[in-house]
Amino acid sequence: MALSAVLALALALLVGLAVRKSASGPETTGASIGGPFQLVDTSGNTVDQDVLKGKWSVVFFGFTHCPDICPTTLFEMAQVEPLLGARADRVQTVFISVDPGRDTVAQVKAYVSNDAFPKRLIGLTGSAAQVDVAAKAYRVFYKKVGEGAGYQVNHAAYSYLMNPKGRFTCVLAYELTPEQTAAKITEAMKLGDRAERC
Repeated sequence: MALSAVLALALALLVGLAVRKSASGPETTGASIGGPFQLVDTSGNTVDQDVLKGKWSVVFFGFTHCPDICPTTLFEMAQVEPLLGARADRVQTVFISVDPGRDTVAQVKAYVSNDAFPKRLIGLTGSAAQVDVAAKAYRVFYKKVGEGAGYQVNHAAYSYLMNPKGRFTCVLAYELTPEQTAAKITEAMKLGDRAERC
């Protein structure tokens, strides 16, 4: 319960920092979400923030040993894809590991190949320093908990919708149903560059 409260507070602060309403609509403040990073994909290639360009991206930070939030999020994103219809080809899910100690390229590759996960799923990992840079750019909380091989990683449960230019559009809460997520993505896609919230 305490962790849920912390994550809820973090999400509230995040949204409050990232977006401010004005008479003309929401405005992005200095606390932007997203930015430069360098990570490693499942082919062992170094990639940067350009991996987000050209498609709408649902960016989620998690880890392959996660018992609940991560598989649930990815399973539900797989359910979102058919709800998007023809628009699904313009959307990708990007899973970024916050467990560089265990999530090797091979481990992430095996994880994202799960048939229950989205068809358009990109898995990224990297060194501890690389992961930290990416997490800070996206204002994502994560913390290793416990010792030994069975340690866990507490992390933020929400995802981010980024537009085809790699710019932040909105937070997708963990509590959303696949239908609600699909509706938010569809509305953002209709608005295009004008989509600042969803």
